[in-house]
Amino acid sequence: MDKLFFIQLGMGTDLHGQNITKASVRAVQNAIHTNSMPGLRSVLPGGSLQEMKVNVKLAVPCDQDKLDVEKVKAVLPYGQVTVEVTDGGMLTTSGVVLPDKDDVNDLIYVVIASVEVGM
Repeated sequence: MDKLFFIQLGMGTDLHGQNITKASVRAVQNAIHTNSMPGLRSVLPGGSLQEMKVNVKLAVPCDQDKLDVEKVKAVLPYGQVTVEVTDGGMLTTSGVVLPDKDDVNDLIYVVIASVEVGM
């Protein structure tokens, strides 16, 4: 990315089911769903939103091998999307195991996302 315009931050959780992809998708949605970038087209080549570059950084507490990066990318409607994954986030207890919610333990997965937009 030659020029960085925006950095948006978000947090996502999976309270039951211990699904790292679900928590990651929610973190990216949290980062992007409170932003509007109306002037971005004016600086992108040809005014095309597909020309913007989007770099997602995810801090995940575990199960990196189970993360479905394509589902995370699908949250972003425009641009050339890359995803970087690093150790981080948080594991904490929900205090209860709910088998009907696919819990295998009482852990809540917390993921932090940084979404960088530029060209």
